[in-house]
Amino acid sequence: MSNRLVKLRFTRFLIPVIGLLVFSSAVQAASEQMPEAFEQSTLEDTVSIQSSGHLVLFSAVREVNNEIRSESMARLPVTGNGRLYRISRDSSREEARDHYRELLRQRNAQILFDCSSIRCGRSNVWANQIFNQAVLYGRDATQDYLVAATVADDDSRWLTLVYTVTRGNLREYVWVEHLRIESGAAIPGFGADNRIEGPIIVPWQGGVTYRFDWQSADRRRVNDLAREDGTLVALVGYSALGADESFGEAMERARRATESLSEVLSKTGVSRSQQEIIVVGPAGVFSDPDRQGDRVEVVVISR
Repeated sequence: MSNRLVKLRFTRFLIPVIGLLVFSSAVQAASEQMPEAFEQSTLEDTVSIQSSGHLVLFSAVREVNNEIRSESMARLPVTGNGRLYRISRDSSREEARDHYRELLRQRNAQILFDCSSIRCGRSNVWANQIFNQAVLYGRDATQDYLVAATVADDDSRWLTLVYTVTRGNLREYVWVEHLRIESGAAIPGFGADNRIEGPIIVPWQGGVTYRFDWQSADRRRVNDLAREDGTLVALVGYSALGADESFGEAMERARRATESLSEVLSKTGVSRSQQEIIVVGPAGVFSDPDRQGDRVEVVVISR
């Protein structure tokens, strides 16, 4: 065999290998880089973040006696950046939110908490006491927040926080924090052995037929997670105890609503065999303002 033919065959083998190595390096680099900005937005501010106790919330925010309260929050040793973007009037914060969710999905990020509207708490608290960006103060009903975790190939751990809001003047903004967490620090809800996602809180209304108030992104998230073999989707049904209602009647309402949501999920790809229905009714009492009233909480447990 001629030397020229040997070199040609070796080159044909080497090019795909080099391509794979370059791709792998790019994926690792991406997980360590600030998420790419939403195309229809303008960078307005960049803040360097280096702290031994940076506040990160993993649940809705409340303010009690001028103090920040949250069911799950942590002060973490971090280094990273925060960036403020103004969204073009030709676009929307929903599109920006979907952009960052897709980037996080590509990085195999685990969303540790997300919320929208008044379920996040007061926008004033997020803007002025958590992010220290007064321009983020907007309408409580037009905000959303998420925090997601990723692990790079070098085992470094990263948190990405995305907050979007519509202000009273209808201008829309995105705040993104991308933070490297120092080794040894505990991240609530995240670890190598973490197998539980949720709860995703789905408020419901109705009696004979039911209307479920949950976002399309949450529905996609449940369906995507349920595709993995051995995954269990637990539907935990709650109800508020009415003034003229017995405990048994409230339990029955919660049961019917939870079974209705189970039927919806079965039609969208989550088989009944993967589902577990648990009815709590009015017996579950939580201080978290998000976890009140008639609702189903969806929890996904991987194998």
